[in-house]
Order: sequence, then structure tokens, then C-alpha cells
Amino acid sequence: MGLLCCFDGGNNAQRKEEDRIASAEALAKAAEAAQRRQEEFEKSAAGRAARAQQQAAAKQAASANKGEPVLKWSMG
Repeated sequence: MGLLCCFDGGNNAQRKEEDRIASAEALAKAAEAAQRRQEEFEKSAAGRAARAQQQAAAKQAASANKGEPVLKWSMG
């Protein structure tokens, strides 16, 4: 009689589908929360400072090398 508990074919498939749906919903909620945190960070002073620092670094990298080698070597 104890072996009959293993033959629940329909319930197992239904449980897997419910788990998949729950997982997809949790993933969507996590993505929404991450998006809200990102937007709040970008509005904060730290976010503005980080963006300004990235823009300054990109500008410096673009204008730093104008055909000159980065490392110069000379003999003597």
C-alpha cells in the first residue's frame, strides 16, 4: 500500500507548473525591485557623482591617446 503514493502523475506535473509560474513571478518582482533601486540611486547625490565620474573617465580615455604610444621607450 505504501507504493501507491508514488503514482500521482498529474499532481507532479501540476506542481512543477505551479513552481515554474511562482519562479517567473518572483523573478519579475526582483527585476522590478532592482529597477526601482537603480532609479533611486541615479536620482541620489552618489548616483549623480558616479555618473559624472564615468563621463569624465570616458572623456579622458577618448582624448588621452591621439596617435602617441601609451608607453614611450628611449635608449640611453
